[in-house]
Amino acid sequence: MTINSQLLKGTLDGAILIMISKGETYGYEITKKLEMIGFLSIAAGTIYPILQKLEREAYITGDMKASSEGPKRKYFTITEKGLDKLHAFFSDWATLTVAMENLIQEFESGEDK
Repeated sequence: MTINSQLLKGTLDGAILIMISKGETYGYEITKKLEMIGFLSIAAGTIYPILQKLEREAYITGDMKASSEGPKRKYFTITEKGLDKLHAFFSDWATLTVAMENLIQEFESGEDK
């Protein structure tokens, strides 16, 4: 099952920051890990512009390093500013989740509050 692209668009920054907060990683690895946990509808070229934007906004830093599997790769780490952004994302996500759960429950119960 794929995730609607409009819903996905608003969450990818947070999802990528979560992945990077777990340790140094690179674009292709992020894409593969996200696919493994259920983000199946991410187009191949979607992750890299987000990584560039997050780096430009100083939420992450990138460092070119040698790879044992071929050419150099750009490895990303999260910054303090990125951790702050991630915590704000968690807060926003919790608020949105509660509001949507309330709305869905109201819809399913047929009640009009």
